[in-house]
Order: sequence, then structure tokens, then C-alpha cells
Amino acid sequence: MSDKPPTGDDLLRVLATLANPHRLRVVAALARERAYVSRLARELGISRALLQVHLRKLAAAGLVSARLELSEDGRAMKFYEVNPFVFTLTPEAIRRAAETLSPPDAAGQEGE
Repeated sequence: MSDKPPTGDDLLRVLATLANPHRLRVVAALARERAYVSRLARELGISRALLQVHLRKLAAAGLVSARLELSEDGRAMKFYEVNPFVFTLTPEAIRRAAETLSPPDAAGQEGE
């Protein structure tokens, strides 16, 4: 993640992504050690399919990244790791981020 403050849209994307217990556990596990999908799924006690969904969302938010590597037996394995990030949430940081939010869509989300 960059050193400049996140935009409002970036901050919302990251907070929404982390507002899920499975994704918090994925980040916590990957903060300890990078891992491939099968091992991480076993460690977290969730299916590989569900884990893949969460990893895609974490990657889209820029929180994790993946790299293909060959195992000793020649199999391609995708290893995931946490990207370094720091978000400082203060009223002032939120105020600055809010100033950069994209306008609400035409459906009028604010009226909900």
C-alpha cells in the first residue's frame, strides 16, 4: 500500500473487505506465514472454494498477493502472502477520506 492517505473509496473497500471473520482469519494466518490454498484451507477449517472467494476479495483490496511456484514434485502451487499495510483511523483521517468519496450512484444509496 502507498504512503499517501487512502481515498474514501479505498478506505471503504479495505474496511468492507476486513469486516468478515473469515477474511480477518486469513490475514492473521498469512501474517504468520505465507501459505498455499490447500494448507491454508485446512488450517482455517474452511473449504478451498470458500477460501478462494475470500482470497480474491483480499487481493482486490490490495491486502494480499499471490505467486505461483513449483513444488519439488513439479506441481504448480499458488502461495499467498500479506502485503504490508497500515491504516490509521482517526476522525481527521476519516474526514479527509470522506472528502474524496465517489458520489452516490443514481439508485440513491444514502436514502436507505
